Amino acid sequence: MNTDYQRIARAIEYLRENVTGQPKLETVAAAVNLSPSHFQRLFTRWAGVSPKQYLQFLTVEYTKQILRSVSTLDATLQAGLSSTSRLHEHYIKIAAMTPAQYRSAGKDLEINYGQADSPFGPVCLATSQHGICSLAFIDNRDDATESALKKQWPQSRLVRNDHGVASIVKKIFSYETKHTFLLAPMGTNFQIQVWNALLNIPPGQLCTYKRIAEYIGQPRASRAAARAIAANPIACLIPCHRVLRSDGNTGGYHWGPVRKQAIIAYEAAQKHNHNDNSPGN
Repeated sequence: MNTDYQRIARAIEYLRENVTGQPKLETVAAAVNLSPSHFQRLFTRWAGVSPKQYLQFLTVEYTKQILRSVSTLDATLQAGLSSTSRLHEHYIKIAAMTPAQYRSAGKDLEINYGQADSPFGPVCLATSQHGICSLAFIDNRDDATESALKKQWPQSRLVRNDHGVASIVKKIFSYETKHTFLLAPMGTNFQIQVWNALLNIPPGQLCTYKRIAEYIGQPRASRAAARAIAANPIACLIPCHRVLRSDGNTGGYHWGPVRKQAIIAYEAAQKHNHNDNSPGN
């Protein structure tokens, strides 16, 4: 193995093959003939997440396949974890719900949702106790947003709160003041990697699908990355609008190409105004 890509590809393969053994950083690093510290830096740079985070993604994906047919304890043991609390932590970080809630299709999970206006049209926002789980533009107020949420979390309790949602949406689109939001999207391991990569694109800057695929260590997966970007459930906060085709074309957008162009132009204008107003200008 004489290239960084080959080493990371082998490391990913090793982690996938040995997920139930929960291999330590030193073990995986040795498998690709690198020191632990060098491997940690290299993997994080290529994959966009640390080896530990990637193993957590794999663990959740593995247990999702068996969790609805075995107990949480059995799934924990089969995944090679020492306690159910560790599996619980993984699910909160990655699946935006507990293992028990996933097993029961969201039972006992409360989803607060509502509709509000934004600079780019009305939106529907949904949150759980774990963070924002959905932000979607809607063409009109009659869109069946509740049925879409119910399909994703069939056993959850939906609580409509337009007033509360409006205050959150106002903060999201308040570009003059920075706010931090806890995000809790549901997705596959690959989708989570892609969405994490999108979070590294600063406002007013753009990237290509190919570059995103390279960033997560899978340079030949541009089309798969594009599909993951299209499946992004949290508009704007996970900035899928900042990704273009390699030829410079705007490309597709789940909520319409015109809206995508408008958001890109708005962010570019905000960045320009900020630079003009900065000290020394």
